[in-house]
Amino acid sequence: MSEHRVRVEVDECGVATVTLDRAEKHNALDPAMFDALVDATTRIAADRSVRAVVLHGAGKSFCSGLDITGLADRKGMGPRDLLAREDGQVAGHGQRVAYGWSRVPAPVIAAITGNCFGGGLQIALGADIRFATPDARLSIMEVKWGLVPDMGITQSLPRLVGLDVAKELTFTGRIITGAEAKEIGLVTHVVDDPYAAASELAREIAGKSPHAVQAAKRLYEETWTGSDPASALLLESRLQVELMGSPNQIEAVTAGKAGRAPVFVDPD
Repeated sequence: MSEHRVRVEVDECGVATVTLDRAEKHNALDPAMFDALVDATTRIAADRSVRAVVLHGAGKSFCSGLDITGLADRKGMGPRDLLAREDGQVAGHGQRVAYGWSRVPAPVIAAITGNCFGGGLQIALGADIRFATPDARLSIMEVKWGLVPDMGITQSLPRLVGLDVAKELTFTGRIITGAEAKEIGLVTHVVDDPYAAASELAREIAGKSPHAVQAAKRLYEETWTGSDPASALLLESRLQVELMGSPNQIEAVTAGKAGRAPVFVDPD
């Protein structure tokens, strides 16, 4: 990374806190931010000690979307470059900052405050769970600039809202509040302090068997939409067979019977 944009901190419980750190620009996405987010998702996905992730923005906003000026200022780099795909990558560079969170084995929890527009919203939608303040401002804003959302929204939005709702939000680009977003299913919870709530939930999840939690995330990621019943049911069985009799599964049962807190080992 040529510039500092994202901070990643992993605590003793295995909770990784990822902070979009460009508060003076409401964490707008410039080339350095794209690079830093791709790097963060890659590193966290490879860190087997991470059991849960909290994703939030420094300052007043989660992320205000694309910084067009910032892209234009980088020599040889423009919006079209974000669409490029590296060999072997399913998603383009710009898509990986959102889609990459679904590839992280551990659950990812987004804490949304202030503005969450365009690409910023697509990043939040890439998380597994979302907390937002009642007055947070969310928008699929790309139509304002004569564009379509192109940062992985086809893989996230269909799991959360109906087609008619998705079309209305995309056709209009209108800004909705966190409270409205909760009503239509765009966010999971509305709270006054999303970061505190997300951190508390992350610590709770980190106390469960990481093998079971990560298997559950994989199960839903691979089957929630577009999967035929035979393949989905087979994956359920395969994942369960892998878990049954494993050290962490035995520890969960043993600790439960003894009435003590379990001590789990990280995945290999």
